[in-house]
Amino acid sequence: MPELHVGLGKRSYPLIIESGCLQNVGQDLQSRRVGKRYGIIADDRVAGLLGDMLMESLKKAGIAAELVTFPHGEANKTLRTIEHLAGVLTRLGFDRKDALIALGGGVTGDVTGFLASAFMRGISFIQIPTTLLAQVDSSVGGKTGVDIPEGKNLVGAFYQPKVVYIDISVLKSLPEEELLGGLAEVIKYGVIRDPEFFKFLADNRAGILGLDEKLITQTVFTCCRIKAEVVSEDEREGDARRILNYGHTIGHAVEGASDYSLIHGLAVSIGMAAAARLAVLTGHLSEKDAARITELLRAYGMPVDIPRNLDRQKLKKYLQADKKVVGGKVHYVLPTAIGNTCITADVSEDLVDRILAGE
Repeated sequence: MPELHVGLGKRSYPLIIESGCLQNVGQDLQSRRVGKRYGIIADDRVAGLLGDMLMESLKKAGIAAELVTFPHGEANKTLRTIEHLAGVLTRLGFDRKDALIALGGGVTGDVTGFLASAFMRGISFIQIPTTLLAQVDSSVGGKTGVDIPEGKNLVGAFYQPKVVYIDISVLKSLPEEELLGGLAEVIKYGVIRDPEFFKFLADNRAGILGLDEKLITQTVFTCCRIKAEVVSEDEREGDARRILNYGHTIGHAVEGASDYSLIHGLAVSIGMAAAARLAVLTGHLSEKDAARITELLRAYGMPVDIPRNLDRQKLKKYLQADKKVVGGKVHYVLPTAIGNTCITADVSEDLVDRILAGE
């Protein structure tokens, strides 16, 4: 299996990117010996689609496993779900020598990673991301967490997986909305780090949207390479890693203000366009480059405007509760050119109000 590596010393781990690799997980885990048995954590939708395939792969390799499910959706990314899953694992007799497997999208990865960090004060876990967003972003880097009423991902931990298996073939079963949500994160990488990749995405839009295997594999590989490089530089988001939050500050506020009816990736698309506009108003970005960012998002069929029906005061409340608030000031990741960014808290409330108003 071809691999990338996230270099974190003793916490380093491989990213295996290959179409069809889900069927070979059991065979590969035989040599890695991450746990003596595995708790596969999946939401009720993914469990029905892929749970049996993974269980069969582990069974063929002589590996014991249990499939544990929870209701799908961001609304279930909560401490209550963590408590429920921990209770199930305890009743099944799981101990510190066992491990967890996150089978699913970003919600499942965040929940499983946080559960692994806390259960028995920490057990090993593996990521098997099944959405494009999870494959290119949330499964890599060790960010875990759950939502509370006051905001998204406010309770969690940095906790790295032992291995990430990325099966390109599972993307063919994704609903269009989920595919588009993942492509927002894909475009993010071109904006923050790689102008050539940004051009590649513009030039190959039809093939990528059509899930051409060669193009989508190259796309996922490039995103994972960039994410691995950034995480290796700054594991705990002290400095360099903060560029990965481009589009997420306003995006998270939009997501929360919509009561999570808008999926994460599409909210991030709106946040990226808003941050590009804010960068123009603060003098960091040219109108031309802002237009290129917005046009590429639109070309992929993603939203770029904050919905008019969202309460602006609610949006501001979520902005102030964001994890990137330091000393009472919201920090924004703003593009300065395609491939470069800056991080600043020097943004007036008046400018933020103009952005939220859609100016």
